[in-house]
Amino acid sequence: MIPMVDLKAEMKILREPVLKSINEVLESGHYILGEKGKELENQIASYVSCSYALGVGNGTDALYLALKALNIGHGDEVITTPFTFFATAETIAQVGAKPVFVDIEEDTYNIDPTKVREKITSKTKAIIVVHLFGRAAKMDEIQKIAEEFELKIIEDACQAIGTEYNGKRVGALGDIGCLSFFPSKNLGAYGDGGMIVTNDRKLYQKILSLRNHGSRQKYIHTNIGINSRLDEIQAAVLLLKLKHLDLFLHKRKEVAKRYTNSLQPYLKTPPAIETREHTFHQYCLEFEERDALAEHLRKNGIATAIYYPIPLHLQEAFYDLDYKEGDFPIAEKVATKILALPICPFLTIENQMEIIASIKNFLH
Repeated sequence: MIPMVDLKAEMKILREPVLKSINEVLESGHYILGEKGKELENQIASYVSCSYALGVGNGTDALYLALKALNIGHGDEVITTPFTFFATAETIAQVGAKPVFVDIEEDTYNIDPTKVREKITSKTKAIIVVHLFGRAAKMDEIQKIAEEFELKIIEDACQAIGTEYNGKRVGALGDIGCLSFFPSKNLGAYGDGGMIVTNDRKLYQKILSLRNHGSRQKYIHTNIGINSRLDEIQAAVLLLKLKHLDLFLHKRKEVAKRYTNSLQPYLKTPPAIETREHTFHQYCLEFEERDALAEHLRKNGIATAIYYPIPLHLQEAFYDLDYKEGDFPIAEKVATKILALPICPFLTIENQMEIIASIKNFLH
């Protein structure tokens, strides 16, 4: 089976330096909030071009802590997209606020800025902007709306480290940015991990406490926080892999361009963007007979995935929000057609041409 992401191939290349880095941590005897974590925070802050970065347990915790740091809670509303991973809206509900959904753009799958204003009320406190699949959302338009209504912006850049918008890295464009290091991400740990980035010193100081049980000094607690700290082993792995990230992103774009050039006459494909506006965490096409194509590829030894089969407003967990089918027609339509193909820096040209040939055989 040609996998969606070939982590085994990555490990073959990085095995020796990875094991060396892990062994350094084991020999140090310091496994939480140590030097590797601090170094990674500094390097991520530099990479994203922001003032501060804080390692946390995972991308979901990053979103939750961002909301808590902005004092968002009961009675508040947060605008976001219904077409994203569940964690984006889940964390809004976890802090006691209400997720308010806005439909997506048909070409980018990101939140449609032209539809945001109509959802703003006196209770709206923030917008969570998702840079889905590694494609930058239209931040200029969203920033103008946020300034007009005095709203905070949280960037869910969990799928988009290294993505740029007008030459600037996403994550550092809003008030707070959230990154995920889940193993399949473009920069993935060998376990869970996440990062929060910001240019606001007060928010940095607050999250520093919130991620560690509301404590900055041992056994002294000034807030009700959580336990969400990136461990030293994962930090060591990420430090090593960060050195290769730009090369790996370039490889992803090469794979995406090859797909698009080969398949765009037959299917709706992402554009072959030359800039870093899209870093292709996922390569998703649209096709009316999506399920039949996926089954055909499976039978031919090719993995696929559906991101996402049910938009968030139709998830059972959010039934109490009283959304119904038809409320967000673009997200609902895309959910029935979208299909993700294998993409990673280690996908060989031979395997990719096999995937492309199999798709063409199905279509003909």
